[in-house]
Amino acid sequence: MTDHDKPGLHEQPRQRPPLRSWTFRVVDSFDVPPGMRRVVMTADDIREFAYKPGQAILMMIPLPDGGTGRRDYTIRSLDRTLGTISVDFVLHGETPAPTWARRVMPGDTIEVKGPRGGTVFQADADWHLLTGDETCIPAIAHILETMPAGSRTFVFIETGGRSGEIALQTQADATIRWVHRNGAPAGPSEIMNGVVQDFPLPPGKGHAYLIGETSNVRRQRHTLIARGLTRNQISSEGYWRPGRIGGHDHIDD
Repeated sequence: MTDHDKPGLHEQPRQRPPLRSWTFRVVDSFDVPPGMRRVVMTADDIREFAYKPGQAILMMIPLPDGGTGRRDYTIRSLDRTLGTISVDFVLHGETPAPTWARRVMPGDTIEVKGPRGGTVFQADADWHLLTGDETCIPAIAHILETMPAGSRTFVFIETGGRSGEIALQTQADATIRWVHRNGAPAGPSEIMNGVVQDFPLPPGKGHAYLIGETSNVRRQRHTLIARGLTRNQISSEGYWRPGRIGGHDHIDD
């Protein structure tokens, strides 16, 4: 048998199926704590939209030069009765997505693809660990709101200080701790990794959901693997990196 005859030698790498496209129409927008702008949207085919809490949509955000930029934003909620989807935008500076969220008006439309993302609730786990920073509050809040009652859950959220905290609703058996930077800037640090290192791993099969700044997420992932969690027990995504506008990192190393 020659190399050309060996099965699988010239198989193409598996590709993800293409994301579905949607045209969303703005219904409303308003400020929500802590320092976010919520945009409520609908679509003619919104009844067909299916997703898991923690997933995101890829939004084609208008840019100053007249083009569009691809931006991942977590789905904050979906109201099946009203037929609306909500997305929260952190209002940090005059970058394109927050600017769009501030200026958007009812009736405006935006092209969207998705949903996508693998940081979603794992029902077969005995306990759950969620970590993130300010950019992750919409995802963590939505996951908590939709968790089955009694799910044993531990949540750590990094913020600049107490002003970054909000009330989180859940029927889970959840322990929630806010971790403050106390004046330190957001970005790469050992703050959350130190929390993960000190976290007493409960008995049973756990699952960790790590989101936030890419290097911080990667650091936490390596710490948990060193402590005995398998790669399959960790869902990890980098939401942002200093100096980069847009982008999303799938962290599986």
